[in-house]
Amino acid sequence: MYSAPVEEIAFTLNHVAGLSTALEEGRFGDLSADLVAAILEEAGRFASGEIAPLGEKGDREGAKLDDGEVKTPKGWPDLYRRWREGGWNGLTAPEAYGGQNLPHMLNVAALEMWNSASMAFALAPTLTMGAIEALTAHGSDTLKETYLEKMVSGEWTGTMNLTEPHAGSDLGVLKTRAEPREDGTYRIFGQKIFITWGEHDAADNIIHLVLARLADAPAGTRGISLFLVPKFLVNEDGSLGERNDVLCHSIEHKLGIHGSPTCTMIFGDGRFGEEWGAVGYLVGEENKGLACMFTMMNNARLAVGIQGVAIAEAATQKAIAFARERTQGKALGWKANGQNGTQNGGQNGGMSPIIQHPDVAQMLLTMKSLTQGARAICYACAHATDMSHHYEGEEAQHWAERAALLTPIAKSFSTDIGVDVASLGIQVHGGMGFIEETGAARYLRDARIAPIYEGTNGIQAIDLVTRKLPLSGGDQVKGFLAELKQVAEDVAARNDSAFGETGDRLRAAIAALEAATAWLLQAQADGRVTDALAGATPYQRLFGLVLTGVYLAKAGLVAADNGEGNGRVNLCRFMAENLLAETSALKDRVIAGSESLAAARSLLD
Repeated sequence: MYSAPVEEIAFTLNHVAGLSTALEEGRFGDLSADLVAAILEEAGRFASGEIAPLGEKGDREGAKLDDGEVKTPKGWPDLYRRWREGGWNGLTAPEAYGGQNLPHMLNVAALEMWNSASMAFALAPTLTMGAIEALTAHGSDTLKETYLEKMVSGEWTGTMNLTEPHAGSDLGVLKTRAEPREDGTYRIFGQKIFITWGEHDAADNIIHLVLARLADAPAGTRGISLFLVPKFLVNEDGSLGERNDVLCHSIEHKLGIHGSPTCTMIFGDGRFGEEWGAVGYLVGEENKGLACMFTMMNNARLAVGIQGVAIAEAATQKAIAFARERTQGKALGWKANGQNGTQNGGQNGGMSPIIQHPDVAQMLLTMKSLTQGARAICYACAHATDMSHHYEGEEAQHWAERAALLTPIAKSFSTDIGVDVASLGIQVHGGMGFIEETGAARYLRDARIAPIYEGTNGIQAIDLVTRKLPLSGGDQVKGFLAELKQVAEDVAARNDSAFGETGDRLRAAIAALEAATAWLLQAQADGRVTDALAGATPYQRLFGLVLTGVYLAKAGLVAADNGEGNGRVNLCRFMAENLLAETSALKDRVIAGSESLAAARSLLD
């Protein structure tokens, strides 16, 4: 059973991502380290003790549709009620609407725990939080006054309605239409697919944010508008009125996240209401809806990244627990403490726990390294977002650009390693991992969607290379690389044998990243955009691996300075000496892969 790693989360927040420094500088008002610790402890208790047991149950039962009404797994509506009554939905929301206005870092840490306990359950508040941010940034005063308080409290949930059957990720071709009415409302007609928690029984109302096109709108993404479409209309006194013309037509039978209803939504088919068409309210300006939705989508991408971390953490915990108990073979010539010698097993006829076999230990440490590295990347991204809101002028721009640079890496690398780690977890379990009763397979099934939704990881790579690397003429990424180099130099300067070759390995990996970055920037400057795109995905992983090595080293340095023993030092050394060698090959793929890709593409015709 999952146990929230509160101590590890707190350490990463404070000492790797920068929360402790921000608290010392008073960036978050009177928020104290003690209050942060209390929030994390209580979030961990709720995740481990209340969500996790029902998470397994939800995976088995799944969500069910009956005549347009969705029933979530038994116990989930009450679980959601207890969760929202704890105030968790409004951690970062504005105080004016009942939120707590806490740092984004804290919310991301809590989201990790919710998702580790049950990714399917956590998807509901994840979408609601995103809808709150979009409405806060772009909604009219009337919309804010009508909807935000109930959404911040979690009494009403939110959704994001983007894609359609023919559109996929290409939102420029969506067909859902909006027709203006004289009273200032609009009527929405169309179909949306893959709508997470689009219909359910856990909240009194569901607030849909829907992308649609006006009749006279420009073609492509320049002609998209954003509308708020509630399941139930809201009366002037705030009470719920009649049912809007919105229907869940079907729910998907999915590989994973079974408890989360993934809905096909129909707007305006005349099923409900006196007039055909779902009543919608414009959010922001006409034909500028995609910019409004990106407020929701960018933060959702970090939230999806944390899903990868969450699944990786849960899978790692389960694999380690299994490997400590499962006995098989005799571990010869190697011991867990690193000493040589013969391992006699001592039980079960001389068989050893499989965790004592080097191959299994290597898998487990790989899982642990990637998980902790991805966690640090996501928390660092959240920290940059927070800092962009607590500075002004050039400093605010610097942090906003840092958050923009880290977002596609946090989303893609973390979700990729979520799949990798969950798969390794099955491997550690052996044949039992392929059997559902152990629970190891659930993590791989749940993890597999995360590299796909909120912009596939290939789209994230395009965004990273074409939009984020050129920020400030490339100065943002160059400045970041200089910071990474400093960590490597700090490790080398310690001259501590416990770090092994970590300093040199980090230097080499950062040099590979620097060379690949320079090549991509130059390729685009020369007009060779296709060549740059060919290297985008390997570059994305290269960046993620380097950040993992650097952040683990940063954690090791803090632990060494604090006299905490060699646990974190040993992990950063393992990562540097076992996993960072891949960065050299990735650099070669970035720089030299485009020509062979072009030559081989004819094989796909």
